Amino acid sequence: MTKNEYIGQHLRHLQLDLRTFKLIQSHASPTFWTLNIDSLFFSVVVGCLFLWLFRIIAVNVSSGIPGKLQTAIELIVSFVDNKVRDMYHGKNKIIAPLALTVFVWIFLMNILDLFPIDFIPYISEYYLGLPALRIVPTADLNITMSMALGVFVLILFYSIKIKGMSKFMKELTLQPFNHPIFIPINLIIEGVTFISKPISLGLRLFGNMYAGELIFILIAALFPCWSQWLLSLPWAIFHILIITLQSFIFMVLTIIYLSMASESH
Repeated sequence: MTKNEYIGQHLRHLQLDLRTFKLIQSHASPTFWTLNIDSLFFSVVVGCLFLWLFRIIAVNVSSGIPGKLQTAIELIVSFVDNKVRDMYHGKNKIIAPLALTVFVWIFLMNILDLFPIDFIPYISEYYLGLPALRIVPTADLNITMSMALGVFVLILFYSIKIKGMSKFMKELTLQPFNHPIFIPINLIIEGVTFISKPISLGLRLFGNMYAGELIFILIAALFPCWSQWLLSLPWAIFHILIITLQSFIFMVLTIIYLSMASESH
């Protein structure tokens, strides 16, 4: 195939048409009747891997000299716990597990971007006959916005539960200008600020991971085989920083937004 066809092939999702239950490939975002099967599959797989791995360590935890895997997981849990204690000033048993889940799950989905760009798609096409496959769920806007929407629902829930509906509505209508005449202006300003939280969460993660995936595709498509290692290896090493940083940012913003939802103005 040509370079344009090669790039286009790697940007197509494997979709399931719910009306005919047939697998299709498309560049477009799924409609109501289609699902991005590849994104859903790999996000569920790494999510199950996360749960299984942490469950095994929790069941077999040792109080003596821990193994390397237990030490690594303890460091992650301690790191997330410290961040929650520093940023969340209320009392809620859900925040720390949620932050841990967000950080590890997004990190595992991001790290799939370090697989060779043609490795898993080639296996799926050769052995399973699949027409297309993208293995990085966070490079799919539907996945990142779904996670951001979940955080947004929690923000809305705790804002109303902790503050009450009346105080929550006062925050939307009586700030920054504390006068009834400015209620429409306040509502617009605070409404935009409120809605921008999940949008910024989802778009930031998607944009960075999509750009990273696209660079790997361009390196594979535009340069000869002998020179690809000279370009893809440094980018992969740098990309590890991006993968970790995006997971951290999503986790930190989740904690901060929920902390703001739990406090009165």
